[in-house]
Amino acid sequence: MDEKKRGRGPAGSGGRTDKPEGRERREERPDRREREQKRPADADEELIVGRNAAAEALKSGRALHVLYVKKGEKTGAALPIIAACRERGVPVKEADGKKLDFMCGHQNHQGIILIAAVKEYATVDDILRRAEERGEAPFIVICDGIEDPHNLGAIIRSCEAGGAHGVIVPERRSAGLSGIVGKTSAGALEYLPVARVTNLTATIKDLQKRGIWVYAADMDGQSYLETDFSGPVAVVIGGEGAGVSRLVRETADAVVSIPMKGQINSLNASVAAGILIFRIAGTRK
Repeated sequence: MDEKKRGRGPAGSGGRTDKPEGRERREERPDRREREQKRPADADEELIVGRNAAAEALKSGRALHVLYVKKGEKTGAALPIIAACRERGVPVKEADGKKLDFMCGHQNHQGIILIAAVKEYATVDDILRRAEERGEAPFIVICDGIEDPHNLGAIIRSCEAGGAHGVIVPERRSAGLSGIVGKTSAGALEYLPVARVTNLTATIKDLQKRGIWVYAADMDGQSYLETDFSGPVAVVIGGEGAGVSRLVRETADAVVSIPMKGQINSLNASVAAGILIFRIAGTRK
């Protein structure tokens, strides 16, 4: 890679109306809205309920999204399940008993609910091997804190359409490969590898050692229109609220932004990702 391009330097600037209804109908609506707000995002996913079922699912090696454990249940029979999930990189989240009851329709969950993933995670090496097999320079999208599954699904869809070789997500602070992600990707998830890693910063450093130029999409960076995206490239898309995390931003080779002309200074994460993905796609042979 060109040495001038690899050098680090200061970044430049710029990252129904409803018809009236009857009294009885209006009184029912707040309760329904309250139920929907309390309903967890994963409630419609394939649930594996109870300790024995969870243990068997882990033994089978099937793809798993997340483990929910009742608060205070990280002891006894739950410990081997928690340990096995952590060994496989499956996030473990605590939840109160009422949430677990609601998620599984008041089945006997024994303080344990596993949610299956819709697809097995790949590895970073799988993504790089895909680029090599195609005879192309690696093109990777890294999602830093994308917690909305709809956004992750939309990013995966844009990645597949734009010719990216894969997506990398962190184990923590990220949506996983849930059913919502699969549906939102409109089938793209079937064709695009997604790797889940423990430490994004360490992964970025490893990519840099392999000659991949890493760009963080954030505010106060150089315009993406003035950026050379040729060669091996990875672009980091920050989360919906906090954006790219500090350590990731500092580790990246450069920061790029999308200039704004309106009154608001940010874009939805999946929209920003789509703009950058197709800009990069347009510069590649």
